[in-house]
Amino acid sequence: MADPGQNPLTIQRLLRPHFKSLALGVLVVAGGSLADLLQPWPLKIIIDTVLKGQATKGWMNDIVVRFAGTQPLDILRFAALAVLAIAALGALCSYAEKSLTTTIGQKVLHELRRTLYAQIQRLSLAYHDKKQTGDLISRVTGDIDSVQSFLASGLLSTLVSLLTLFGMIGVMFFISWKFTLIALSIVPVLFAVVFTYTRKIKQASRAVRKKEGEMVSIIHEVFSAVRVVRAFAREDYEQRRYEVESMESVGIALRARGLKAKLSPMVEMIVAAGTCMVLWFGARMVLDGTLSTGSLIVFVLYLGRMYKPMQELSKMTDTYTKAAVAWERIQEVLQTKRDVEDIPKALPAPSFQGNIEFDHVSFNYNANAPVLRDISFQIKPGQMAALVGPTGSGKSTITSLLARFYDPTSGVVKIDGYDISKFQQTSLRQQISFVLQETLLFHGTIATNIAYGKAGAKMEEIVRAAELANATEFIDRMPEGYDTVVGERGVTLSGGQKQRIAIARALIRYSPILILDEPTSGLDAESEQLVFEALDRLMEGKTSIVIAHRLATIRRADKIFVIEGGKIAETGKHDELMARGGLYAKLHDIQFRTHETAISAD
Repeated sequence: MADPGQNPLTIQRLLRPHFKSLALGVLVVAGGSLADLLQPWPLKIIIDTVLKGQATKGWMNDIVVRFAGTQPLDILRFAALAVLAIAALGALCSYAEKSLTTTIGQKVLHELRRTLYAQIQRLSLAYHDKKQTGDLISRVTGDIDSVQSFLASGLLSTLVSLLTLFGMIGVMFFISWKFTLIALSIVPVLFAVVFTYTRKIKQASRAVRKKEGEMVSIIHEVFSAVRVVRAFAREDYEQRRYEVESMESVGIALRARGLKAKLSPMVEMIVAAGTCMVLWFGARMVLDGTLSTGSLIVFVLYLGRMYKPMQELSKMTDTYTKAAVAWERIQEVLQTKRDVEDIPKALPAPSFQGNIEFDHVSFNYNANAPVLRDISFQIKPGQMAALVGPTGSGKSTITSLLARFYDPTSGVVKIDGYDISKFQQTSLRQQISFVLQETLLFHGTIATNIAYGKAGAKMEEIVRAAELANATEFIDRMPEGYDTVVGERGVTLSGGQKQRIAIARALIRYSPILILDEPTSGLDAESEQLVFEALDRLMEGKTSIVIAHRLATIRRADKIFVIEGGKIAETGKHDELMARGGLYAKLHDIQFRTHETAISAD
């Protein structure tokens, strides 16, 4: 799929694949407009020719004589049938137009949703760190629905109104150009009012959509952390917080609705003024004998039909402004540059051996807050390296740079001697497995969660990975086995069970590089032992980087890098670092002294 940032998404680009359907839609719209134009003429024929006995003149008389003759009863029959035929044409065109616009709208909805979803997934983690998840959800759902609603109910409807409007103006000029100029005298005032209010309504709609996004963010945040809310008995607080946001949303929505409510009556009053002038001058012309009664009635009917598209176009401001604001919000995401992008002609990563090197790497999220400062180290294939240090020292950032979630501010990250920025990101990450401190599982079966690590994994591979991860011990006891559905984020499983599924997910990937971010945090002794056994199997033959706060988990590491203040303060094995008596030894002593104190207190 094309990168939206490099190939901007426009309405024209969205509609281009549906050109044939749109062309057919235009023909249907033309048919509907023609039906609208023809509707008043049977009434003119009846009034002027049948009731008053005045023969219709010009082209209309030729058509009547050809199809109905000159007898009043035959002409009445012709006029009545013409009413049915014109209504049938209008109904058929209306049905076809609604069907086409609905189909096009749904297809465009799918394409827009697909494009936006893909863009959001591929935007950098720095973007997601700053954005509220609920607001992004609002853009993928509500904003896209607004655009689709305009395409389905507004696009061709606007075209119908415009074609009907210009067609009726043309016919009215044919009947009486002076009369038409009188009728059109209100148009400048009408469009000035509509234009002014459209701008105000658009600003109000923008505020409404922003507030709706904030409300979705609150809902997502609270529902995602409902256990914390319940644990701290903060239900009433969250209820009040939501009610405050909801009332603000009501106020903003009412202001927007007030603007929309004013527009329609103002348009109706302007239209009434135009109708008043036409009736005044038209009736006088009939009394003077310069205009037939049928012509006046046709003109008044056309006038109402001419004003109706104007009113419809003014009412479309609500749908249009919602769609315009939604489109702005969608484009804001689509046009966001990705901080980490594949370079032109990026190559697929080769099969890695696992030789990792950081060459004078520095990184900062913003200019005033450096996270890593001139980091250099090397991990050989098959080695286990550990990153330790105080919280916020930059340990997780190092692993994020290795996976290219971020690019270094300076320096180079290499695997097997190659600068990883030269590789396609997907092919790079396919050779790295993660086991994180916070184990995230998806709502689905256990088998699906394990197979998430490898597309198209077979059942035998899933079972084998579960066995190596010591997960069969609890999976076999479950009522549906591997088909057991776990709740969202794996809330129906214990911490140790979730972690072993995460290890199975990493095992099934068979990747040469492994990143473990505090994988045994918060586990009880029994679960920790089972997880350690699974981790030993997982790390066998792989280049492993372990982030650990519990130093007991990394004593057998081949290399330990002690990170402090974004720099490597110490490097060595456990015994070497303990002998030096530096930061590692201090951290070790503090941790084990605290542990011993806790045991003696028990």
